[in-house]
Amino acid sequence: MLNALERFAPLPLQESYDNAGLQIGLTEAEVSGALLCLDVTEEIVEEAIRKGCNLIVSHHPLIFRKLAHISDENYVQRTVLKAIKNDIAIVAMHTNMDAAEGGVNFKIAEKLGLQNIQFIGKQQEAGNNVKGGEGILGESADPMAADDLVLQVRKTFEVECVQCNQLLRREIRKIALCGGAGSFLLDEAIAAGADAFITGEMSYHDFFGHDQQIQICVIGHYQSEQFTMEIFQDIINKECPGVKTEITEINTNPIIYL
Repeated sequence: MLNALERFAPLPLQESYDNAGLQIGLTEAEVSGALLCLDVTEEIVEEAIRKGCNLIVSHHPLIFRKLAHISDENYVQRTVLKAIKNDIAIVAMHTNMDAAEGGVNFKIAEKLGLQNIQFIGKQQEAGNNVKGGEGILGESADPMAADDLVLQVRKTFEVECVQCNQLLRREIRKIALCGGAGSFLLDEAIAAGADAFITGEMSYHDFFGHDQQIQICVIGHYQSEQFTMEIFQDIINKECPGVKTEITEINTNPIIYL
C-alpha cells in the first residue's frame, strides 16, 4: 500500500522541510484496515484501534520536527507511544501529495468544477514521470461575479467565513489555488493571469495592494485540504482493493469560530 501511495505522489516531490512517508511501523506489515485523516492525534489512534485498522494514512506528518525523546510531554509524543503500543503504523503524504498531479490541489479544483488545469509555481517531475507543481490554475466553465465565487466556495467547503480583499468588479474565469498555506504563490497567480486566488492561509499584510487586481479568498487550512482523504481512498481502492478503508469521523481542526 505504501508503494501505491508513493507511486501516485513520489516522496521526491516533497519540500525540503517536510517529513512525508512512513513515520511509524514496519514496511512489510499486513494491513488489516487503513484509517484516513488529515492529522494524527491520540483520538485518531484510538479510532483506528476501535475500527480494527492497523494503518493510519495522514496528510500532515505526526513527526514533523526532531523528537529528542519520547515521553508524555506533549500530544505528539503521547500519540507516538500509543501507536507503537498498539502496533499502529503511520504514513504521511504531505507536500508530495499537495504537489502531485491529481493530488490535493487537483481535488480542490475538481470540487469547484474547474477545467483546463495547469501548474503554476515551481514544477518538477519524479518517480514514473509523475509531474508536480506548487499550485494550479484552472478555468470556470462560466464566468462569475466575485460574490458568486465566494458563495460557491463557502458552500463547497462548508466554511463559516471566507477572508477576502475588496470584491473584484470584473468577471472571474481563471482561478489559481493552493491548498494549505499558499500565500507564497499569490504573485505567481497574478503573473499567470488569474482573476482569483484561493488558499487556506494568508497573513494580514499579504492582502494589501491587490484590490481590483485579483480576488483573494482564504478559507482555512483544514477546510482547504479536507477532501484529501478521498484521494487516499481512491488510490487504495484502486491499487489495493482488498484493503478496508475508513475515513475518520473526527474533525481534527484545532481552530474554532465563535
